[in-house]
Amino acid sequence: MPARKGLSDDDVIEAVRETQPAGTADIADALGVQRQAADYRLRTLREESRVQSQKIGGSLVWTLPDE
Repeated sequence: MPARKGLSDDDVIEAVRETQPAGTADIADALGVQRQAADYRLRTLREESRVQSQKIGGSLVWTLPDE
């Protein structure tokens, strides 16, 4: 899959919104990026409290915080 350039935080947040609850690989697929790239962006957004994660089994599941 070709990587998307110029991916904004809003693009990542929208992918979470459309796929939640979803694993990192699911969000990466929705964005057209590698899992590692999605993981880095998601963790950065989590540090800013713009997304949240929960560990289920051995995987992180991503959602948006309750508004």
